[in-house]
Amino acid sequence: MPRPLSHACVIGAGPAGLAAAECLSAAGCAVDLYDAMPSVGRKFLLAGRGGLNLTHGEPYERFVTRFTPCPPLLRAALDAFPPQALRDWCEDLGIATFVGSSNRVFPLDLKAAPLLRAWLRRLHAQGVRLHSRHRWLGWTTDGALHFATPAGEVIVPAAPTLLALGGASWPRLGSDGAWQTLLHEAGVAQHPLRPSNCGFDVQGGWSTLLRERHAGEPIKPVALSFAGRRQAGEFVLTETGVEGSLIYAFSALLREAIAEQGSARLELDLLPQHSAEQVRSQLARGQGSKSLSSFLKSQFKLSAQKLALLHEARGELPLAEALKALPLVLAAPRPIAEAISSAGGIAWEALDAHWQLQARPGVYACGEMLDWEAPTGGYLLNACIATGRAAAQGMRS
Repeated sequence: MPRPLSHACVIGAGPAGLAAAECLSAAGCAVDLYDAMPSVGRKFLLAGRGGLNLTHGEPYERFVTRFTPCPPLLRAALDAFPPQALRDWCEDLGIATFVGSSNRVFPLDLKAAPLLRAWLRRLHAQGVRLHSRHRWLGWTTDGALHFATPAGEVIVPAAPTLLALGGASWPRLGSDGAWQTLLHEAGVAQHPLRPSNCGFDVQGGWSTLLRERHAGEPIKPVALSFAGRRQAGEFVLTETGVEGSLIYAFSALLREAIAEQGSARLELDLLPQHSAEQVRSQLARGQGSKSLSSFLKSQFKLSAQKLALLHEARGELPLAEALKALPLVLAAPRPIAEAISSAGGIAWEALDAHWQLQARPGVYACGEMLDWEAPTGGYLLNACIATGRAAAQGMRS
């Protein structure tokens, strides 16, 4: 049976921290919620600008395979708060959801702000006390919480504490990874934070022509092959390389290959709707008096962006091979500050079965601080909320 908990502190007011504060306060616990930023949920709001992707509608057994690693503690949290539970929770807040054509789940109005406002109203009604502009500086010698505020440093008496400080992506929104040093000093085992769901620089960089004419433009439709895996989708050309949903889907594999080998060579099928035989057959007709660009446009409706990429990366490859398996060599992931999320963080073995830090009794952790990663598509948000709720339950166990 859960034990009564009269008071708790939650540090970090992103989705994981808000979820924990909600669960604790709903159980009758007085909750003080601290955040370094002037307002809460800033990364949550920014993520919702293009339509807030809440979770994913694929079969659950497939859903849980998207998390790497997915140790028993994380799996239990997801089992307790799977995608349908998240949709039901949204509905209870007055936010209806729908499943899009890609199986991604969104609010009907595609906006993050109404959901966040409804969530904050619930927290306020449950008595959660929010303390903004409180940057956590660690502990005093007697275990009290130490904060920096615009009015000066503040000491908060020791209480059961949940850390939900995020990773190190988008640091301007509050998640800067500064907690790594504090937890290292406390003896908490960690893995280095690394960019996840990130863009990559191409080896040697793009030509001036491609950068000036096509940076920021999409390559679609296209299929990407790497490490024995193939997936169709789209991505975007950037000033230094590539980014976008299809690249993010492979970012962990690409990042690790670069770390081990110094680079990663992927292949792009610029004509995924054509078989290799169809491509060879149409090329065999010859381009006649047309330029190669005009011929490819007329035969395959190849976009200007694809033509530029083909010119950039083809080298000495036969044309048919280049159109179906264009090699692209990536040299480095973009900095973690530009990434959508981060990998690494607190090692799972640093937690006990109740989400408590073994090196720091009375302190718990959840969300993106922990060593897991997942692709975009709603997986990140679902897991942050699920682990926040699970850690809150752990505090009461």
